[in-house]
Amino acid sequence: MPDDDAAPHPGEAGGSPAEPLADRPMSWPVVASRDLHRDDWVVALREDRITRPGHPEEFTRISLEHPGAVVVLAVDDDERVMCLRQYRHTSGYEFVELPAGLRDAGDEPAVETARRELREEVELEAREWRPLLSTYGSAGISDEVHEILLARGLTHASRGDFDLRHEEAEMERFWVPMADLLDAVLEGRVRQGPLVQAVLAYAVLKQRGALEAP
Repeated sequence: MPDDDAAPHPGEAGGSPAEPLADRPMSWPVVASRDLHRDDWVVALREDRITRPGHPEEFTRISLEHPGAVVVLAVDDDERVMCLRQYRHTSGYEFVELPAGLRDAGDEPAVETARRELREEVELEAREWRPLLSTYGSAGISDEVHEILLARGLTHASRGDFDLRHEEAEMERFWVPMADLLDAVLEGRVRQGPLVQAVLAYAVLKQRGALEAP
């Protein structure tokens, strides 16, 4: 016999179809704010004193202001991915990563930033660009958004007089078969977040037949 008090199935609300699942924009009241660190670089650290809506209790939250970044999953005609090894001082690892860069050029579209980073970091250009994901890297501490794009139809492109400096000057670039990279992700041998997300998204889209030939 049906249970009239049974909870609605996921995706339903009161017997009616619910709106598509999505994050919701929201801003809680800010009582005070102060900079913990801010200089002429693009990243700053801020402390906010906030309250819950309708409640008097105040508490502090630290926010890392960040302009965001682009990440490029560059896949060639042989289903190989252009990867980098780059040292990250904060984490104490030399990570396997994808070409990437800060969105520090004002309102420049993500794909244009991605074109530049692909050329400067690995001397490639792409005939086809496709958005894969847009993700918050660490939503509890930073407003940084990663725009992850798929690049295909790859050809050589000189970086010109662009000078790789600091950690970038020590980067190693290399091709990895997509199947091997997916195995490394699933086995936990490579753990850099945007790379993991990009590879898994690519694998799912391919399985669904949603990737057309470049």
